[in-house]
Amino acid sequence: MHSLAAALSGLLFGVGLIVSGMVNPAKVLGFLDLAGKWDPSLALVMAGAIAVGVPAFFVAAKRRRSLLGAAMSIPTARRIDRRLVLGSAVFGIGWGLAGFCPGPALVSLASGHVEVALFVLAMLAGMIVFERIERARGA
Repeated sequence: MHSLAAALSGLLFGVGLIVSGMVNPAKVLGFLDLAGKWDPSLALVMAGAIAVGVPAFFVAAKRRRSLLGAAMSIPTARRIDRRLVLGSAVFGIGWGLAGFCPGPALVSLASGHVEVALFVLAMLAGMIVFERIERARGA
């Protein structure tokens, strides 16, 4: 049952990314181009995600188990530290250069474009490097 729920959630998320235009790098880069021809349409997508996410996290934080019976695991960290700021900066730079973040990049793999596959490979390589550094640090 958990696998079916995960598959359906992923499918719904992917369709939402396609419908919202988040899988179109030109649209994303237009949104990020504040000094040029700014496209504010993705701000509505983000506002919609926040409007759904905030109440959902509020409700989830009060529960011990999910609707399917799995243990709830909500992050409790609230501190803004150097690692968070640097990680956010690296994420933003990658998003600004490529027009993709991880979810839309994975959905866009279905397009068959080599550029998308290269981005996903670079993203996975970055995740592997991060994990190895974290293990070496003992974190």
